[in-house]
Amino acid sequence: MIIGLTGSIASGKSTVSNMLSKLGFPIIDADLIARIVVEKGSKTLESITESFGEEVIADDGSLHRGKLGEIIFTNPSKRKQLNDIIHPAIRAEMLRQKEELIKEGHPTIVMDIPLLFESKLSHYVDKILVVTVTEEIQLARLMARNNYSLEEAKARIQSQLPLSIKEKGADAVIYNNGTLESTEEQLNKILLAWK
Repeated sequence: MIIGLTGSIASGKSTVSNMLSKLGFPIIDADLIARIVVEKGSKTLESITESFGEEVIADDGSLHRGKLGEIIFTNPSKRKQLNDIIHPAIRAEMLRQKEELIKEGHPTIVMDIPLLFESKLSHYVDKILVVTVTEEIQLARLMARNNYSLEEAKARIQSQLPLSIKEKGADAVIYNNGTLESTEEQLNKILLAWK
């Protein structure tokens, strides 16, 4: 069974991903893969440089995420341009890892994909698990974690599909507004039901 784990920025998806990992489930992490595919010397990084200019490259030759973020977060067409470069590379690597884990005989694999719905990747998985949180908690966590102003935090959140829409597309939802114990309890119940 392939479980698609998703949520939104600062919803606690990474916390749930870590819990699943501790339970022994192999995790295919789209965010990690997104970093790997743009490493120095990669074809993807070359394409980004061609499209966005040398200013998005740091002095050491790596991707300057801050500069690129400034360009794309306020400009939907630039964001689309970046996604058109990065997403095919990420998808190819995710599928490669999935095939490898299947060959190794893992009965359950978790694909941790923040933009599962936005990228229309639901067909990659058998079950969708959404980690959700109230908007107030999401804003507070994001501002605290990344030192964002209220406006910056709202802009980041609004660049993703609303959690309410993600919840509707889920096979199960974890409400991550409370304690870690509460989150873990919900996760264990869902896993039992899916066994």
